[in-house]
Order: sequence, then C-alpha cells, then structure tokens
Amino acid sequence: MIDPIYSYGLLALELSPGHGMDKTQLSVAEAGELGELLADDLRQWIAPHADIDISLAGACFDPVEILRPEWPVHRELSRLSHLAPKSTDARLLSIGADAGNMPEGLQPNPDFQGGPMRLIPFVLSGPAISISAVQDRMEAELMERGMAGAGTALAAQDLFGAVIEHARYMTLHDLVALMAMQYEHNGLTPVWSIIETALFAPHKDIWLDAAPEPLIFLKANIAHIAMLDSHQWAQMQTDINGKDCEQLERQFQMFQMRQRQVAALLEAHGIEVNFDFCPDARTARATLQR
Repeated sequence: MIDPIYSYGLLALELSPGHGMDKTQLSVAEAGELGELLADDLRQWIAPHADIDISLAGACFDPVEILRPEWPVHRELSRLSHLAPKSTDARLLSIGADAGNMPEGLQPNPDFQGGPMRLIPFVLSGPAISISAVQDRMEAELMERGMAGAGTALAAQDLFGAVIEHARYMTLHDLVALMAMQYEHNGLTPVWSIIETALFAPHKDIWLDAAPEPLIFLKANIAHIAMLDSHQWAQMQTDINGKDCEQLERQFQMFQMRQRQVAALLEAHGIEVNFDFCPDARTARATLQR
C-alpha cells in the first residue's frame, strides 16, 4: 500500500474584541460534530476526489503553536491519522479530549490562550495526485472564498463558548502571510525573517545584525543571542554621540527589554534560544558562531 501524502489546513476563528473562549478543547462527541460540519464545508474543494481522508483536532491553538519548525501540531495529527484503522472509503477522523485531555502533542498551551485568533488544525491525506490537485486549489482560493459555513461557525461558537466574528479556512501559507503582515505592523519584521527561516529553511544559517536590534545568529534552528554589558553594547551603537550617561543607561535598558521580547517570541515559536556572553563587541559575531 502506498503511503498517503498530507496537506495541512486550518479553521481560523476570529474572536470578537474583549471576548475569550470558555474552553479550548472539545470532547470526542463534540469534535465529531464539528468534524462533520467541517467536512461538508471542505467538500467543494475536495470533490470530485473520493479518496481523501480528513483528520481534525478538536482544539484551538494560538498561531505561535502552529507556526513552529516541522509543524508539530499537524505532524502529530498526521501520525494519528496514519495509525487509525484503514478503509476503502474516505475517512473522517475527529480527535477530541478523553477525560478532559487531548492526546499528547495536541494539547493547547494555556499560556497562549489570550489571542484574538484561534486555530483548529486539520489534515487532508490521500494519494499524491489527489492531494496535489486539492492543495493547489485551496492555496489559490481559500483566502478569497474560504469563509466557513454558517452552521460551522455557529457550532464552533457554541462548542467553544466564544463570540466569533469570522470563521474561515486557510492553508499554512495563508497563515504565514497573515502573520508576516502582523509582525511588520508591530515592528518585528527583522525577527520574522528568523522565524520564517526556521520554518522553511531549517538548515540555513541567518543573521539578524541590524542595530538597534539584538545581534542574533540562527544556526541549526538554535537562535544564539549576543549578551553584552553596557560598555560593549555602546561600542556597537552608531547614535550615542552627544548623549549623557543617564540617556545611555535608559537606552541600554530599552535594548535589554527588546532582547527579552525577541527571545520570548522566538521561544513561543518553538525555536531554542541561547544567550551567549560576548566579552568584546568587536568579536561578537565570531563568539556566536562557535
């Protein structure tokens, strides 16, 4: 038997401002209810391919949990789909919580529950020729025509105890494009380049060397961040002329806050962070490459 090919997708729930979710995971029965509605919605893209299985995780994740190297949430969903009993007919596998717990690898992290967009992952699997055709069509159409059916949106709202403004389907590439725009809007474009490299080119080395940003070297998906004292930091700045000691101290404190912010963001995306002390700013790049 030929191993199936997998295509990763998402049902994105945009929450009404000021509202959260009563819960982030569904029971087995509730996941099955949502899965049936999702399958009906996706039929317009899957048809006429009758050999494609759908697997759904009945849980909501933050974008940082989805956009991690090797796509761990979708990979685990694919693994469980592969282990499920085989059938000659297309299958719908809806995975929910048993005794309040999702399977390992599909458990949302409570630390990331406060965001305005929640993501329900699904996986399509089947023969390469069918999956390729469906994937191409979804990449071309979902952003424009991917609104979930009214029944699906209302069911998700009721099942998760949320107030949902929009419910739409998207591919991983759609999510990547959306997050790139959000990070740019928040002044994080240089950091996004590191995240994007970790996602799509994990064997590539990349530098973030653009003061006043922290100096970062990504190698083998480990972000090495230069840890500098105030004196060495000052040697790397180009805008300190005419500033007194108090101004420089405030600027250094802001740099340290930015460094911690960037480190936390990278770790949220599943990228390991090492702080490497650099005793000499002139050799900081060499220190990070060791």
